[in-house]
Amino acid sequence: MSRTHVVRHTTTVKAPAERCHTLIADLDAWPQHFAPAVHAEILERRDDGAELVRRWAVTGPSSVHTWDAWRRLESGRRIALDQVEPEAPLASMRATWTFETTAPGTTEVVVTHEFALRDDAPDDAVHAIGAELDGRTPGQLESLRRTAEAWEELEPRVISFEDPLFIAGRLEDVYEFLYAADKWPDRVPHVTKLNLTEDTPGVQFFDMHTHTPDGREHTTRSVRICLPQHKIVYKQIGLPALLDAHTGHWVFVETPEGVVAHARHTATIKPSALSLLGEGTTVADARKYLRRVLSTNSLQTLRYAQQFAEERARADAA
Repeated sequence: MSRTHVVRHTTTVKAPAERCHTLIADLDAWPQHFAPAVHAEILERRDDGAELVRRWAVTGPSSVHTWDAWRRLESGRRIALDQVEPEAPLASMRATWTFETTAPGTTEVVVTHEFALRDDAPDDAVHAIGAELDGRTPGQLESLRRTAEAWEELEPRVISFEDPLFIAGRLEDVYEFLYAADKWPDRVPHVTKLNLTEDTPGVQFFDMHTHTPDGREHTTRSVRICLPQHKIVYKQIGLPALLDAHTGHWVFVETPEGVVAHARHTATIKPSALSLLGEGTTVADARKYLRRVLSTNSLQTLRYAQQFAEERARADAA
């Protein structure tokens, strides 16, 4: 194994260190605030506090990178991540985030990457990996800075809610309906057109044309991570004009009587687009609008999934 190489990136954030640390430590919040992030799951927790985390991030117009890392939330607001079986030419990769208060309400955030190469790594590997880190890490730090510094203004613009629906059918049938989004134009009235690709099993990209209950038409592009019989996570990467971010999931909980399916949305309102809803529209007005239209559409989709699964259950029982 070759020697360890170190790459550091730093930014100054005019926000408290605790807020900066929380934004990085909160895995669920990453997709909402960091553009490439799609999803993260904790796969395992050890007695020493380490967590095995799996992450999914967009790396191109139709590609997602997935990797596992052991994460430790260490004392002194320090977060360390050690990749599990990093891809060649890497032999090891560790990322460490530190958050130091340099003045009241000001934090220096440092991201340190330490990596070693395999013996057969090409001659330009150090330069290539350094360039990749230089291309990615400053964007993460800038997203953190913008989010942390604008938190008081941002928080009211983020609406998050979940709608459950009981379905007297089999979990696999409910999952099948929501997984097969390419069939929605024939099954779900508010979806008028949908083009889907799935080059990697369980990773879907699609362009969808929909209309809201008030007749507005939207075209969005989404990426979905499909975890069979458990969860389908999505993130809109081509957003409607009203939103700065939109993420969510479908979660399936089996019960003795059937399945409870949960539709979750988290949306960030774009303040410069409020006038799209009419002159004088406020953030509070936009929250009410989004709660109504997003909930209506997702519950409508769930009700068609309910019909699909319950018809199959009745046919099986006949």
